[in-house]
Amino acid sequence: MAFDKVITRFAPSPTGYLHIGGARTALYCYLLAKKHGGEFILRVEDTDRERSTDEAVQAIIDGMEWLGLKHDQGPYYQTKRYDLYHKEIDRLVSEGKAYPCFCTQTELATKREKAQAAKVKFRYDRTCYNLSESERKQKLAEGIPHCIRFLSSDEGEVAIKDLIKGEVKVAAKEFDDLIIRRTDGNPTYNFTVVVDDADMKVSHVIRGDDHFNNAFRQIQLYHALGYELPEFAHCSMILGDDKKKLSKRHGATSVMAYRDMGYLPQAVRNYLVRLGWSHKDQEIFSMDEMIDLFNLNTVSSSAAVFNTSKLDWLNGHYIRESKPEELKDEVKYHLTRMGIAEGDIDEGLLLKGVEFGQPKVKTLLELAEFIDIFFKDVPADEGAIKKVIKDSVKPILKRIHEELSTVTEFNKDTLHPVFEKVMAEFEVGMGKVANPVRVALSGKKISPGCFELLEIFGKDKSLKKIEQYL
Repeated sequence: MAFDKVITRFAPSPTGYLHIGGARTALYCYLLAKKHGGEFILRVEDTDRERSTDEAVQAIIDGMEWLGLKHDQGPYYQTKRYDLYHKEIDRLVSEGKAYPCFCTQTELATKREKAQAAKVKFRYDRTCYNLSESERKQKLAEGIPHCIRFLSSDEGEVAIKDLIKGEVKVAAKEFDDLIIRRTDGNPTYNFTVVVDDADMKVSHVIRGDDHFNNAFRQIQLYHALGYELPEFAHCSMILGDDKKKLSKRHGATSVMAYRDMGYLPQAVRNYLVRLGWSHKDQEIFSMDEMIDLFNLNTVSSSAAVFNTSKLDWLNGHYIRESKPEELKDEVKYHLTRMGIAEGDIDEGLLLKGVEFGQPKVKTLLELAEFIDIFFKDVPADEGAIKKVIKDSVKPILKRIHEELSTVTEFNKDTLHPVFEKVMAEFEVGMGKVANPVRVALSGKKISPGCFELLEIFGKDKSLKKIEQYL
């Protein structure tokens, strides 16, 4: 390969959010470029003007930034590159490698119907290619609407040496003359992507398996335009646990939806890299390890299955292994989404709460729900109250309340003797005393421990909370 360096690109269509499959493609592109000291390009393929939106572009950029996939070039926008596309289309026409087609939609539909009736694959019959030069000039002079078709070769085979799927060959006669500029003047996807990749010196085209069939047409265009072929790598599809194409019925498919569900970017990134790639038996990868170890030749050609339980396990691991300071901003994000004003979130309490919750949760949303009682009054879980604070335990609560009233400073050293005294009086274990106090303080089935709550709420607030159940 004569490319000076490894350059990859992620080229989404901005018609929606950054979905899981696209995020994995972007990650693979990023890792390969960084592994070889190359560059990673973001290119927005926004030629579908009716469906492309600025909001969708921003959603894609936000998703990539959250995952830590910073692009080195771009974002480039195809709609701002039309002059280049038209220049190359006109060059192909002048070289006899493309031609104007004046056939109407009605005429083309009739040709398709005849092919269907004859039970043969429809292939444009080159009616307009076979026009004489004078006929073609006459139609152009009359301003008859026309598209531009690429003159596809009929001879030999079109071969692709895919780094994931291996070598595949297709007879050239299988492809008809592709439209490269529509009647409305807009260039088509298969043409623009080839021009862009060549102009941006993309050395490796990494994308989803759904683009594999496009590669054969694009290779013909590369040859006709005199461009050097990049390496191709088509990643397998991602399936849901029912082995069907991943969709909303399997849960969230948007990357940012996983943030809102409480997943850490490093957990999602780690999970995505393993959807089709592996390195021995290793499961946990830092970004540096991914860059060092990633290899397209070890990406599987088999479809990957999305397993939420595995993602939960990874996310729990990263939560437990992180320092509270590393999680506080993301937890604060969830707390504000729960209606807590940022100004009401005390940083010290937040860090304590994160530390309490880390061993007990799988997501940051669970962690935020675990500690929201530190920052706002939360309605009690009636089920938890009825289950734990029964009439039989109210005498215990009353004695704890009485004893806590005599304590001046609330910390573990001063609180433990109080509980031990009440345990001895009622001849019960710690759980029979601490659990009712915990539920009385938190109103929740799951919450920080009894002593953590007493220490954080302090004497006055703790006594008041216990009083409501006496």
